[in-house]
Amino acid sequence: MRRAILSSLAQTRFHEVLVVDDGSSDGTSELVRDEFPEVRLIRSDQSLGYVIQRNLGAQLAIGDILFSIDDDAEFSSPNITAATLNEFDDPRIGAVAIPYVEPLKADKEFQRTPSTDRTYVIDRFIGTAHALRRDVFLSLGGYRQELVHQGEESDYCLRLLDAGYVVRLGNADPIVHYESPLRDWSRVDYYGSRNTILFVYQNVPMPFLPVHLAAATWNVGAWTFAPSRFANRIKAVAHAYRWCFQNSAERKPVSISAYRLFRRLRKAGPMQLEEAGQRLRSLDGFGSGRD
Repeated sequence: MRRAILSSLAQTRFHEVLVVDDGSSDGTSELVRDEFPEVRLIRSDQSLGYVIQRNLGAQLAIGDILFSIDDDAEFSSPNITAATLNEFDDPRIGAVAIPYVEPLKADKEFQRTPSTDRTYVIDRFIGTAHALRRDVFLSLGGYRQELVHQGEESDYCLRLLDAGYVVRLGNADPIVHYESPLRDWSRVDYYGSRNTILFVYQNVPMPFLPVHLAAATWNVGAWTFAPSRFANRIKAVAHAYRWCFQNSAERKPVSISAYRLFRRLRKAGPMQLEEAGQRLRSLDGFGSGRD
């Protein structure tokens, strides 16, 4: 946390730094208060999950562009926010996927644009390395709180696309993500499986829904056949279908053009902004210059 805050305060361009403490009991809030009085601390007495807390941070922030990193990440240089702000140079850009590295996992860089001569868009960003337009985020309701954990970025980026905005691949220095090897894999399995079903049910338009839902259900079951993990995932799928049945009013599918473009980006990779725009002409307001 200390490293994340120091790298944030070192940025050449920022309005404020917020730390959202999700009910920790390890002295995080005390550290922030004692060492960083200039940081705005938002603390919950109990853990509500990072989806809810990211929405709260967005509501309380004052800046037009929100940058989000986790407590196990840091900005590798002081120029990342400045460079990324410059990449919001088109009103159709609703978010920027900032390049990042994970030195504890892989020797490669992610989310970097293939060329600086053109603007490239992608299907999604990861939570610890992105920036987004605050007004657009709030107007779309932020992340879906029922997701609780995992998959909220893809869900938001598809709804963002449906609203006529794209996710741009960035070209700043990378964010360094030191992902902890200590993870609750049963929780990851459960919410990853559950939210895969919810993503399809809430977003996929007809006539694609039945096929996509069947494929998602099969894929979740086929991820692993380890008995304990398989049972946990089947339970998650059952809970997901029950949620869908009980909350059918929450289904608000995106347009067919947005759905097809999202699938194209996920399968084939980055696309130039103008080509993406041509594929989304059926969206009301796309390219109208709103900000």
